[in-house]
Amino acid sequence: METILEQQRSYHEERERTMDAMVKEILHKKTGHRETINGDHRLKNLHDRYVESTIRLKELYEDKDGLRKEEIAALSGPNEFHEFYARLKQIKEFHRKHPNEICVPMSVEFEELAKLRENPAEDYTTPVEFTDEEGYGKYLDLHECYEKYINLKGIEKVDYITYLAIFDHLFDIPRERKNSEYRNYIRALLTYLKDFVNRVKPLLDQAQEMASAHQEFIKQWEAGTFPGWPKETGGALTNVGAHLDLSAFSSWEELASLGLDRLKSALMALGLKCGGTLEERAQRLFSTKGRTSLDKSLVAKKGGNKAKASTQQRHKDIAAIEAQVYRFANITGGTRGATIENVTRRAARAAGERRDDSGDESDASAAPDVDSDDDEVPYNPKNLPLGWDGKPIPYWLYKLHGLNISYTCEICGNYTYKGPKAFQRHFAEWRHAHGMRCLGIPNTAHFANVTQIEDALALWEKIKHQQENERFVAENDEEFEDSQGNVVNRKTYEDLKRQGLL
Repeated sequence: METILEQQRSYHEERERTMDAMVKEILHKKTGHRETINGDHRLKNLHDRYVESTIRLKELYEDKDGLRKEEIAALSGPNEFHEFYARLKQIKEFHRKHPNEICVPMSVEFEELAKLRENPAEDYTTPVEFTDEEGYGKYLDLHECYEKYINLKGIEKVDYITYLAIFDHLFDIPRERKNSEYRNYIRALLTYLKDFVNRVKPLLDQAQEMASAHQEFIKQWEAGTFPGWPKETGGALTNVGAHLDLSAFSSWEELASLGLDRLKSALMALGLKCGGTLEERAQRLFSTKGRTSLDKSLVAKKGGNKAKASTQQRHKDIAAIEAQVYRFANITGGTRGATIENVTRRAARAAGERRDDSGDESDASAAPDVDSDDDEVPYNPKNLPLGWDGKPIPYWLYKLHGLNISYTCEICGNYTYKGPKAFQRHFAEWRHAHGMRCLGIPNTAHFANVTQIEDALALWEKIKHQQENERFVAENDEEFEDSQGNVVNRKTYEDLKRQGLL
């Protein structure tokens, strides 16, 4: 077990090396989008490691259990030599019990990080996963959210490209349409946006962004200026109520001229039921004129206020989620523009292909003497791959490329590859690299053409054994010279020395 002072020294070293690695990572010039994202994730991991080691170091300096003070007193006391030899004995006892214990210096780990930073082509690890539609963080993949959006009741059905442009226009949706299904939809949308931003911009402080968005939302909600959620008509009079002097009115028809909102406010001030038509409200209010006690049938139930408060709180929760969606949609504004361009380009390409196909069909129909077999499914009994013209490639070309030979890789989950070219190329692709990573084996050149899990594990054990044998062993590799100039290893030298033959 390491001493308290040794742990402090180790944490100080880790903080200094981590800080140095972060500075080098920031100064390193990134050549592409993929390398930029990977570099940001490496920087985020280094920052988290620096914060964690700082917290642990602070706890050691606080010395709540008093162990650090006791250790310093033992080292500086009158029996410091006794403490020294006691610790030396513990170290020898530890190495006697664990003779094959390997201690890897901290510098080796940071040297490996520096190599990956300088040679990104050799880094086969992916710190973050993206879908094919996202293009490693270049585009958004909102297909699942789009499916939920078009399934909302009362929502105008739009295509995917239009949805990408208006998915943050939540203020255009009427308030009465914002029910529980709508809340589930915006929660799913917010979850995806937060996850995407976390993968593309790992250094962004999402907690601070959400707190800032919530503060702005509270101000706008209290002022009644939040988009899509205006204040109810009547303002404070509608919620609290304002008393009305009935002595100036001689009939309920005169009260009806005040309008629904003013009658509702007066009924709420008296604690009466405020629903119904204009005539019913006016008659209900006029019936209280000159009375000291109110009819119990006209008094509003207390549960109505609770239900209204619950509804207002639900609306406020939905609006708070919308505020966060607005903030993260603003953060991903540039990515959304690139996504719209990408989807539009792909749709135009597909439309062009469809036009070409329709043109070919029209030409075929215009010429009745041309064989109509081109419009049918091509005859392909040997299941050959299709060429650029949509017809099977020649069989001699199929055999020339070796596509009739199948290669199965157990590491890739028994995936089958057609032809030696695809088989050789798959060793550097993501599926094989993921399988090797699941086995805990680095995907290096040593494991080329290895497809069986058992063979890969056996080769990895052999490589580790070779590396262990090549490791420097002081007892055998350290050289000593006796008084006559003979060079021997350390073990022989110590044997001769104990026998007095030197």
